[in-house]
Amino acid sequence: MGQILGSYNARNVDLYMDDKPTFNHQDGFSFERKQREMIAREEDLISARIPPAKRDYCAHYLLEYQQCRYKNMPMLYRCAHEKHDYLNCEQQDYVLRMKEFERERRLRVRERRLVGVA
Repeated sequence: MGQILGSYNARNVDLYMDDKPTFNHQDGFSFERKQREMIAREEDLISARIPPAKRDYCAHYLLEYQQCRYKNMPMLYRCAHEKHDYLNCEQQDYVLRMKEFERERRLRVRERRLVGVA
């Protein structure tokens, strides 16, 4: 069973961290939402020895950062821009995942409420 994430309200709707979305990604939006896609290729990540846990939507920034570190060793301060880009992407990805988690929770609560009324 997946790890429980979120508040008491998330536990009420049986929502776990590893759950896949159960609703259409367009529900509730008047504009077309783009699906997220990986920019870095799997072969590049394997050849750069990026661990599977780090192979997310920010992996292309991590590749750039690792390349910069390799070129500029031991003067890693020269890679501050690449590091900032990577950490900023990770933070934005975290916020987006939390928004999607909250959206899923709210849609499940709404579905339960509508089923209970009917």
